[in-house]
Amino acid sequence: MVTTTSSVVVPVDPRHRLDEARLLQYLQASIPGFLPPPATLHVLQFGHGQSNPTYLLHVELNGVEKRFVLRKKPPGKLLQSAHAVEREYEVLAALGNGKTKVPVPHVYCLCTDSSVIGTPFYVMEHVEGRLFLNPSLPELKPEERRAIYWAMAETLAAIHLADVDSIGLGRYGRREDYCKRQVERWAAQYNLSTGEGKPSPDPNMLALIQWLREHVPAEDRHIGSRTGIVHGDFRLDNLVFHPTEARVIAVLDWELSTLGNQMSDIAYNCLPYVVKNNETPPSAKGYGFDEESPEGIPSLPEYLAHYCKQAAVPWPADTWTFYTALSLFRYGAICAGVYLRMLQGNASGGKRAEDTGNMALYFAATALKLIQQDSMLNASPAQSLSRSSESFVNLAACQAEDDNQRKTFGFAPSARVQELRKRILAFMETHIYPSEKELSALAFSDKKWTIHPIEEQLKKMAKSEGLWNLWIPADSAALATHLLNEDNQVSGTRGVGERLVGAGLSNLEYAHLCEILGRSVWAPQIFNCSAPDTGNMEVLLRYGNAEQQRHWLKPLLEGNIRSGFAMTEPNVASSDATNIECSIVREGNEYVINGHKWWTSGAMDPRCQLLIVMGKTNPKAALHRQQSMVLVDMNTPGVKIVRPLLVFGYDDAPHGHAEVKFENVRIPVSNLLLGEGRGFEIAQGRLGPGRLHHCMRLVGAAERAMDLMVQRAKERKAFGKTLAQQGSFSSMLAKCRLDIEQTRLLVLNAANELDLYGNKVAKGAIAMAKVAAPNTALRVLDNAIQVHGAGGVSSDFPLSHLWASARTLRIADGPDEVHLGTIAKLELQRVSKL
Repeated sequence: MVTTTSSVVVPVDPRHRLDEARLLQYLQASIPGFLPPPATLHVLQFGHGQSNPTYLLHVELNGVEKRFVLRKKPPGKLLQSAHAVEREYEVLAALGNGKTKVPVPHVYCLCTDSSVIGTPFYVMEHVEGRLFLNPSLPELKPEERRAIYWAMAETLAAIHLADVDSIGLGRYGRREDYCKRQVERWAAQYNLSTGEGKPSPDPNMLALIQWLREHVPAEDRHIGSRTGIVHGDFRLDNLVFHPTEARVIAVLDWELSTLGNQMSDIAYNCLPYVVKNNETPPSAKGYGFDEESPEGIPSLPEYLAHYCKQAAVPWPADTWTFYTALSLFRYGAICAGVYLRMLQGNASGGKRAEDTGNMALYFAATALKLIQQDSMLNASPAQSLSRSSESFVNLAACQAEDDNQRKTFGFAPSARVQELRKRILAFMETHIYPSEKELSALAFSDKKWTIHPIEEQLKKMAKSEGLWNLWIPADSAALATHLLNEDNQVSGTRGVGERLVGAGLSNLEYAHLCEILGRSVWAPQIFNCSAPDTGNMEVLLRYGNAEQQRHWLKPLLEGNIRSGFAMTEPNVASSDATNIECSIVREGNEYVINGHKWWTSGAMDPRCQLLIVMGKTNPKAALHRQQSMVLVDMNTPGVKIVRPLLVFGYDDAPHGHAEVKFENVRIPVSNLLLGEGRGFEIAQGRLGPGRLHHCMRLVGAAERAMDLMVQRAKERKAFGKTLAQQGSFSSMLAKCRLDIEQTRLLVLNAANELDLYGNKVAKGAIAMAKVAAPNTALRVLDNAIQVHGAGGVSSDFPLSHLWASARTLRIADGPDEVHLGTIAKLELQRVSKL
């Protein structure tokens, strides 16, 4: 049975009856064309919904009938700033002026005189269409379900694309700090809904509030591509669909609308993917799905990708858990408020309002479970889900006491990571180690800037075994998978995304695998896990728009092209990126780039087609808002490779490190990443996980040195004994093991903190890892070279090349002095708080 806007009306609840005579008189005087006396008015109430009471008005005169919808504030004492029908009227009037593609009902009048029917109200047209109250759409066929969800995503994108300034909503709300303000607003509303004489506060809700306060995304502070109109309650049952077409003809319930961070809107819209009917209270089904994704309904990655494409924004992978948790929290706080009104006798929604008390508890517990699952990275998904929310409350309290006593969960690899480790180790032993000499031979030949067939063969093998793009974090895997699957129906390569995206690992999980890749200078690129491609792909995943991702990210994920990162300059101290001189000047629809870069790793590779270039777009702006990042095709006129640069005598062919000049290089404005002046923001997002990868690989390089050193010491004799029997060797070997184990723990701890708390909180742990890892690798490699004697400094063993790479990272990964300064600063701050 199809539910329509007319079929969900019921007789008016006695608590919500109106003075119909007074109302009719007001409407006849206020709405042009309204049926005059002696027209009759018949009022019914919409039974669906629990917020502002909403009524269907039938006006009839001499056989002529018209329908209107009236929406009013509830009676009684209300929570502060809630149920603002005046704001609903304002946004509907602005969106309905013909300047947007947002389908909204026409509004006729706003009455703020409470003497008419008891509370303020507004009247809008009645839009007859279909309502879908169950997100699983059981009444539709699979192909119809898919079309409905695509239409919903496109409608939300249309809302988010509305130019608020041109339609008169520029002052409808503050655009920055939206999430921060939402946390505080709903925390305050929740507090007003609980306490003395009211339901007791839920410990889970209190813990959730604290977590949200501590994890507001940095992007929330700025006005950017993700800010604009926020509907605030955008879900399927607030949409009216065409009677026969999969098309939204009206978006309803704008009570919570404002301006702000629109990612909160899409996260709220995706809650049916998070809420599971089999977990909800028995009397409150229909908020989510019975299964992961009912037949025909797009998966969460597909739905998000479709929205992002329509809205022309990147998916905020690294902060998605926050937005989802915030949405669950808001829903829980709303439910708590509805439950209180039910207890006070002034809630709409009837029996369903009674269920909201249990729903408030459920949403808080679900949010904490989601956070746990994202945080307890050493446990399997099943173990993570089985943790009680009570233990998380205790953990939250423990973490809040003292930053220096933050509880970690252990660094042992999970079962799936252990399995991946075994497969990678086997691949290394069987394929990569035996190929190193041949690959190195080409790198030292006159054909050094060509690609060895063995490398391409090994890459195909790694792809076929599912050992590809292992670096992609769990929160980015969905978008990457969808991107690679976009052309499946045409190409017949269904499932390619799942094969090429890897396992979707946390930083901590990937650390165990990345360490193995560091044992060979060739391994990272064989698995498509090498710098600078990983960092560049991460930038495109986080900050690239849909077209940039299709054009550049997709072939990078497939390993069909490579890329370079152009930031460092020869004429300035580039460890302080504010010194950068490269200019990026806008001229019409183009940017013109002029600058001199060096150590642009990857630019020499014949497969390199893309450079991400950092330069200044506005030298007069605030110091950290002068820089921007742009995408430059290597074949653009004016891009000139000056020479390959040597690293302690190694040119790292065919990859290479280039000195590059940009002379009047013209690129389209659409090649700008994220926005002008946001280069530092992108850099900070890129340099956390990406640069920690170097630390992980350096531990692997040290382990490879240990293995080679022990083998050599057992085989070679001096003065009648093997080197392993010499006392000096035993002492050196033991110290190397101590160094490696301590450094590994520092690196794993940094990865764990990065997962749990993000870049900002983890910066001290990351800085310590960045200092320790290269220095440890250098000490161990130096000892291994010493044990190998003359062979150690030759190219017959990988030690010298590994040493050169490790020594470089004490500079390329940020000078030790910078990281030590960070560590010292944090230590001084810690002591000052004692």
